[in-house]
Amino acid sequence: MDKKNALRAGALAAGTTLMMLLMSSPALALTRDDGDDPGPGLNVAETLGLYVFAPIVLFAVITGLVMVLDKSDPALRVIKPKPKA
Repeated sequence: MDKKNALRAGALAAGTTLMMLLMSSPALALTRDDGDDPGPGLNVAETLGLYVFAPIVLFAVITGLVMVLDKSDPALRVIKPKPKA
């Protein structure tokens, strides 16, 4: 019975993937829609800044704020504070 269920799941996944690929044809991206007014393209530095560096900086800022503004009991933290000598 296990082999039958695995075969059924594989066929379902393959069929779903095939239908998604057929429905989202890249050829449709070549035709322009009414009112379509694309702006100028981004260069490499702008693309990296927008999609790589900006999310990393945003993540670092949020992480830093959470760490600095943490008001929880130090005894309950995962990283235990060092005992005072």
